Amino acid sequence: MGILSVASTASVWRGYEYFTQKKVLSFKKLNADEYEGEVAGSSGTPYHVKINAAHVRSSKCNCPHADGRRIICKHMVALYFTAFPKEADAYIAEVEAYEREQEEYEREQERLRQERYEALKKYVLSLSKKELQEQLLEALLR
Repeated sequence: MGILSVASTASVWRGYEYFTQKKVLSFKKLNADEYEGEVAGSSGTPYHVKINAAHVRSSKCNCPHADGRRIICKHMVALYFTAFPKEADAYIAEVEAYEREQEEYEREQERLRQERYEALKKYVLSLSKKELQEQLLEALLR
């Protein structure tokens, strides 16, 4: 279980933004799995962050959101992306692929709606006045 899978979607996205905005002021590798550093908060106040890639829940940050809690905050994610920039590249590539899929899906749904509309319009225009009145009455009774 990695940091990105434990963190909330909002924390991962905000952490990525902090990473791209270079809010990780300093960091160092402690050992194969641990890193610590200073990450600027939204008010500019730096927070002390320590992440453990092997034991994610032992990661710590002294920000109000994570201090004393076993959660992954945006500062931890920013430090993680700074320590592992290829993970940041993979994350944004995944986000962009998802957005492309969503756009394609929405275009397809719009095409299908338009197709249904045109078929219904063609059907309605093919009906006589009497048939239209009967169809309308039947629909109102349902």
